[in-house]
Amino acid sequence: MVEAVTHRFLGWRMVAVAFCVDFVAVGFFFYSYGVFFKAIAAEFGDSRLGVSLGLTVTATVGALVAPFVGQALDRYPLKRVMALGSISMALGFLALSQVKTPMQFYLAIGVFIGFGASAMGSLATAKLVTNWFNKRRGTALGIAATGISVSGVIMPFISAAIIEAYGWRQGFLLYACFTGFVVVPLVLRFVISSPEDVGLKPDGAMVKWSDAPLNVELASSPETQSVLKQSNFWVLVAILALLFCCQSGTLIHMVPRLTDAGYSLQNASLVMSVCAGFGVLGKLSFGWFGDRWSARRALWLIIICQIIGQLAMFQENNLLVFATGAAFFGYGMGGVVPLQSIIVGKVFGRAQFGKALGLMRPAMFPIQIIGVPLAGWMFDTTGDYTPAFIIFVALYCLAAVVVFAFRQPDRDFDQSI
Repeated sequence: MVEAVTHRFLGWRMVAVAFCVDFVAVGFFFYSYGVFFKAIAAEFGDSRLGVSLGLTVTATVGALVAPFVGQALDRYPLKRVMALGSISMALGFLALSQVKTPMQFYLAIGVFIGFGASAMGSLATAKLVTNWFNKRRGTALGIAATGISVSGVIMPFISAAIIEAYGWRQGFLLYACFTGFVVVPLVLRFVISSPEDVGLKPDGAMVKWSDAPLNVELASSPETQSVLKQSNFWVLVAILALLFCCQSGTLIHMVPRLTDAGYSLQNASLVMSVCAGFGVLGKLSFGWFGDRWSARRALWLIIICQIIGQLAMFQENNLLVFATGAAFFGYGMGGVVPLQSIIVGKVFGRAQFGKALGLMRPAMFPIQIIGVPLAGWMFDTTGDYTPAFIIFVALYCLAAVVVFAFRQPDRDFDQSI
């Protein structure tokens, strides 16, 4: 009995590891980038489009390497891939603390952060959790993904305090130290690729060592052989690309938008923390919904919440109304990452999970990448973010229409094994 309980505990330990890794891989960079935004812009010519392109470079590299990372996650021990990504992230933060020119900035943020975030971040952590869970996969993915939003609650305010006290370069230096000396050892010590490696099945059930390994069990089915030929793949690409486009543009420019309205950097960072805090609720909620609801229903709720948030955030002269909008937006945004992993797991199964999720990155890239530079360019040319966010609302409506084309799987593939 004690042995069985100990084995079941390992799955939830993987969830805890995924939480911690997501906290750094996505939260340190993505949620903090908006806080660093104006300080970096002031250093390199005060162009918001220029700083926005930093995320474009990161996303470009991430999209290019994602298919290879996804296949590596399906083929090699996860701890090796995640450790390599963690080292790359640490080097990227270190390089960002030392850059002297815009070109050096783009190289550091693209080569090291772009690859590192893909190899250690949500692609890898979702694969880890998906390997360990079937019946409670949505709940487990939701809990793991809250690491992103919890970081979003904490890190904007900490980043603002560091920047105001010491400068943006020292902030990236601290991030480098934490990633290198905490995250890398954590991954190497605790990550176990799959429950089969320790004599288990997903959700903690016991398995005989004579049972077929994961890759043999799943690879024999023709359902695992084709990813790009399934219509659901392309429908999901369209929906998620539109959502990520709008979300990234809104989130990265949220703090600059508030400071432009006259609010202090720390007050603006607190609104970002409110957004991330409700993202925690969104991840937990949609993880639970993903185990019980149809994909269409959950996706529509995500879109509705984000549209309500966008409409409220148009009232940027009223901080309370804006923060309320940020809460609705954050709740809907929080559900996207776990729901994406849940749906991909149901449609493609554990054996093809990394490949499918990895192929989605470059497929989404042309649309996903538009949001951040679009908002920066529109502000540079008009002095106002409003036109960009009107476009975002229209794109949300388009995504809601595309949801109709998604075909709910008759069954969760892994449950049939």
